[in-house]
Order: sequence, then structure tokens, then C-alpha cells
Amino acid sequence: MLTTTDFLIAGKWAGILTLGCAALTLIAFVFKWGFRFRFVGATGFMGVLTGGLFALGLGLFTHTTIPGAIRYSVIFDNGANLVSIALPPTITQSELDATLRQAAADLFSYGRLGGSDGLVIRARTMIHPEAGVSQPLVLGEVRRSLTNRADDNLAVNIYAENLAKLPKPTA
Repeated sequence: MLTTTDFLIAGKWAGILTLGCAALTLIAFVFKWGFRFRFVGATGFMGVLTGGLFALGLGLFTHTTIPGAIRYSVIFDNGANLVSIALPPTITQSELDATLRQAAADLFSYGRLGGSDGLVIRARTMIHPEAGVSQPLVLGEVRRSLTNRADDNLAVNIYAENLAKLPKPTA
């Protein structure tokens, strides 16, 4: 993944190339070369490209990494205020807490529709109590604001009774 530093370096080189195109355009107008109007378009495009790379270099992408979180899969997202994620049945309570916090950070978006309840992310896994039977098991949920990216008031709720139903790892 590209970092803000990478975008700033690319923006710097695009800016140098833009200045070079602008100088070549001025020279083309002085000497009345036939392709001078094409260079006006190329210089304008390079200016827009440089501006975009500079804006991305300002740090528009923020990614929070929560220590202890494990990989999860989004299995349901209504685009508004409800998301379900799938986790492996070998998860521990500390990993579940960290993963719920990671999902709350990852799945926040200003474009989500929703009511005043905020975003609810539920974590579930599948257990197999007997051969040929699969049972979904909700392990916990986290509630966060839909309007505040830096929401420090995450309501993490872990269902200990469901976590106890998970199969114990064998040694």
C-alpha cells in the first residue's frame, strides 16, 4: 500500500515534469511550432495530476492498526448501520476484542446511511456441534458513531456464554 510519503515523492516528480511541460509549451509558442496547442492540454493534464498527487500526500488515508487483531471477513453489510463479520472458531477473548475494535476502525465511512443508533458490527463464527450440522454463533458486537471518525466511546460487548461454546484447542 502506498504511503503519504510515496505520494509526496510522486507529486514532486510530477511537479517537475509539469514545469518541464510548461517550459516546452512556452518555447513552442515562441517558435510557433505546430504542436504547441497539444502541449497546452498536456501541461494542463499534468497540473491536475500533480495537484491530485499532492492532495493524496497530505495524508487523506488513515489506517489504524489494533495490536492483537486477526483477519476477518465481511459477510453482511447493509451500507448503513449494520455489518456482520466472520471469525474463525479458534478465536480467544482478547483477539475478539481487538478484532472488533479493528473492524470498527476499518468499516467506518462518512458515506454510510443510518439512523441515530450508530454503526453496529457483529462478529460471528460457525461451530459444528455434530457431524453435518453447522450453527452460527454470535460472539460479540461493537457500536460506534456514524459521524465521528475518532470515536473513543466504542461500546464493545463480548458474549462470554457464546465464547465458552467454542471448541477448545487440542494440544
